[in-house]
Amino acid sequence: MTQPINLRRALPLADGHPLAGAPAAGMRFYLTTHKRHWIKLTHVPLFLKAEHFAAAAKLYPALGPYAVDSGGFSELQRHGRWTRSPRQYVDDLRRIWECVGPYDWAAQQDWMCEDLIIHGGTVGKNVFVGTHLSVAEHQRRTVANFLELRSLAPDLRIAPVLQGRSIPEYERCVELYEKAGVDLRREPVVGLGSVCRLQSTREGAAIVTTMAAHGFKLHGFGFKILGLERVGHLLASADSAAWSSHARHRLPLPGHTHKNCANCLEYALHWRQRVIRAIPAQQQLLLTDRSAA
Repeated sequence: MTQPINLRRALPLADGHPLAGAPAAGMRFYLTTHKRHWIKLTHVPLFLKAEHFAAAAKLYPALGPYAVDSGGFSELQRHGRWTRSPRQYVDDLRRIWECVGPYDWAAQQDWMCEDLIIHGGTVGKNVFVGTHLSVAEHQRRTVANFLELRSLAPDLRIAPVLQGRSIPEYERCVELYEKAGVDLRREPVVGLGSVCRLQSTREGAAIVTTMAAHGFKLHGFGFKILGLERVGHLLASADSAAWSSHARHRLPLPGHTHKNCANCLEYALHWRQRVIRAIPAQQQLLLTDRSAA
């Protein structure tokens, strides 16, 4: 068993603190986790998949801010399509809102454009069945889904997501939204999809820079330290689950008796603080933990 977490020491900021979750100027950094009960244990912003809430018999009220991931990457990896309809997703989001509390936003059911998602393949033990559709079709379906979700639930905070693999393709996705009457500049957040594996490259930085130049309030899915160092100042928010794989290949924290800390809240909170401190000073608005001082 893990030693009980000293929550007074582990929680960086009190509920409602103006700096909560903002490691870079104006940016909120979400800790991605599959442990839905963490929502009642920490004030740190969390990013959780809708499917983990949907499968739960009991949902807990959130202690701090959180956002909802639609789980599109897993859906398309396993099935090559969405298995839950927009109506089912909206029903899930309403239950989450009512039982867990208002979320910052929820990602739409978008269609990623990575080669593995489209063409299929195997990476280690992970098998991708492939959609075998074009990038243009993924973009069309992404925009169509957002329009349907907005029609079904105009009151819910559902965020549109941009998809593509190159700057011209992302620009084309922007045009599709514009032609559909969606003003992305007025959206509270716009997800930037399919950049997770490009985030630390020049190509990835160029995509983020180009999309940010439109005036969009961008969310970066799955961003790590190198990506945040390059373009964190251009993002309104970002999320990462890298703490879990990081912990899986290291010894557990002192006093922890499990094999590793890949499912450990205390490790995740420490990792998040290390990521925040790694952001260049000119981009950083440090989180201060007065209770730990």
